[in-house]
Amino acid sequence: MIQLAAGFILASLVAWIAYSFHSLSRDGAVAAALVGTLIFGLGGWQWSLLLLAFFISSSALTRLFKERKRGLNEKFSKGGERDAGQVLGNGGLAVAFVLLNAVFPNQLWTWVGFAAALASVNADTWATELGTLNPHPPRMITDLRKRVEAGTSGGVSLWGTIAALFGASIIGLFAAVLYSKIDGSLFILVTVSGLLGSLFDSLLGATIQAMYFCPHDRKETEKHPLHTCGTETIQIRGWKWLDNDWVNFACGAFGSALAVGLAFLGGLI
Repeated sequence: MIQLAAGFILASLVAWIAYSFHSLSRDGAVAAALVGTLIFGLGGWQWSLLLLAFFISSSALTRLFKERKRGLNEKFSKGGERDAGQVLGNGGLAVAFVLLNAVFPNQLWTWVGFAAALASVNADTWATELGTLNPHPPRMITDLRKRVEAGTSGGVSLWGTIAALFGASIIGLFAAVLYSKIDGSLFILVTVSGLLGSLFDSLLGATIQAMYFCPHDRKETEKHPLHTCGTETIQIRGWKWLDNDWVNFACGAFGSALAVGLAFLGGLI
C-alpha cells in the first residue's frame, strides 16, 4: 500500500507536468495518473523508468515537430494532446503485464511482454512523428508501388522505418540495462519485436482500421464525424469500431506476443 501511495504521488506529478505542457488533455492526465500509479506502485522503479523512457521520448518528439506537422493534422483523428483513449491504447497492455507480474513475480516473460509493448507503441510514435517529415511520399504497406500522401494510415517509408527502429531500440536498450545486467539478446528481442509491432500497426491502418473521406476537401482522413473543415466525413473502409486507439493497442499486443513467443522458442524463458 505504501508503494502504491508513492506511485500515485509520482504518477500524478508526472501527469500534472505533462498536462501543464499540453502533452496530455485533462482526461488524458487522469488516465496517465492511473496507468502510472499501477506501474509505479506494483512494478517498482525498473518498470517505472521504462514507462518514463517511453513517455518522455514520445512526448518530446511530438512537441518538437508539432509546428512542422501542423499541415497534416487533417489526416489524424486527434491532435498533439493525448487523451484518455490514447493513453490507454498505448499503456493499457503495459498495465496488464504489470498485473501479471504481481501474480507471477520475477518472471522474465512478464518483463519481455511489458518492454515489447512499450517498444512497439514507441516505434509507432517515432515512425509517425518523423516519417511524416520525409521529403518523399510514402508507399502503401499493402502495395509498395502505390504512393500516398504523408500521414496516410498504412503508409510506410524507409525514413519512417528507420525512425521506428530507433524508437524501438530506445526501449530495448532500457529494457536490457534495467533487467539486472546489459543483455544483448534481450535488447535485440525487444527492439525487433517493437519494430515489427509498428509495421503491424501500419498493416491494420491500410486494411481494417476505420477510415473516412471528406467530400469537401476530397481527402482521406481518420477524423469522424467532422473533418477539419467542418464537413461530415464518410466511412470508406475498415471496421467502424477499430479506431486509432484500438490499432495502437493491437500494435503493442502484437509486439509483446511476438517477443514472448520468440523468447520461449529461443529458450530465454
